[in-house]
Amino acid sequence: MSASHVTTHILDTAAGKPAAGVAVELYARDGEAWSQIASGTTDADGRVKDLGPEQLHSGAYRLQFATGAYFAGIGQDTFFPEVSLTFTVSAADAHYHVPLLLSPFAFSTYRGS
Repeated sequence: MSASHVTTHILDTAAGKPAAGVAVELYARDGEAWSQIASGTTDADGRVKDLGPEQLHSGAYRLQFATGAYFAGIGQDTFFPEVSLTFTVSAADAHYHVPLLLSPFAFSTYRGS
C-alpha cells in the first residue's frame, strides 16, 4: 500500500492526549476556488495516516479540522469551531505532515516529519 502525500495528527494539549474522532478534509486550490480532494477522521492516536492521494502537484492546499464537533463531544466550549490550515506543496516527492496542537481557546501547527 502506498503512503499518503499528506498526513496529520491532533494533540489536545489541554487534555494532554490525542484528539480522536475529529473530521479532517483536504482541499486543493484550483484558481480562486477550493476543491475537496480527500477526507478522514482521526483515529484513537489522533492521526489520519491515509489522507489524500499518493502524490500532489505543486500548489496550495488546505486542511480543515472540525474542532467544534470534537469539543462538543467532550462537553467543552471552544472559541474555534473549525481550524483551517493552508500550506504550499512545492516538491512532488516530499511527504507533508501537518500536525495540529489544539486547546479550547488556542491552536498552533508546524511542518512535521
